[in-house]
Amino acid sequence: MIPRLCQLIVQYPLSFVLTALACAYLLVIAVWLSIIDLRSHLLPNRIVYPSIAVALGLLGCSALLAADAGTALRVLLGGVVLGLGYLLLRAIYPAGMGLGDVKLAVLLGCYLGYLSWLHLLYASILSFMLGGLVGVGLLLSRKGTLKTALPFGPLMFAGTILALLTPA
Repeated sequence: MIPRLCQLIVQYPLSFVLTALACAYLLVIAVWLSIIDLRSHLLPNRIVYPSIAVALGLLGCSALLAADAGTALRVLLGGVVLGLGYLLLRAIYPAGMGLGDVKLAVLLGCYLGYLSWLHLLYASILSFMLGGLVGVGLLLSRKGTLKTALPFGPLMFAGTILALLTPA
């Protein structure tokens, strides 16, 4: 995201401002929702749904102001694709994935789609790798079992933020 921001600040300052606002918003939401998920294993709709609208609005307008209709479309499709991927995982194994995670995937897919399909793939892999590491850590420390439920939202945010910091 940083190289993209550097490019925008020079060529499209208003687009830069919108993208920077979207990134700041993501960081605030990541902390807020992660705390909620860690405490209650919930990702409230009243926070996730408006956040999807904010992401679509800020990132979509940023792309359109930079005369990049392909990126604007990818913002929308990124949310749809990642959301459908998580919905498929939920359908295969409902006990392993909550609907809150599916809705959060839509939000994060918008941000990842803003950069590229490869970023979306990286974030997905990173999220599940981090989940595996946390699970193994819990098992080794004897603080969890194979049946221990992990709040996946914070891991999704971590994977997404790491992927967004990865150069294209």
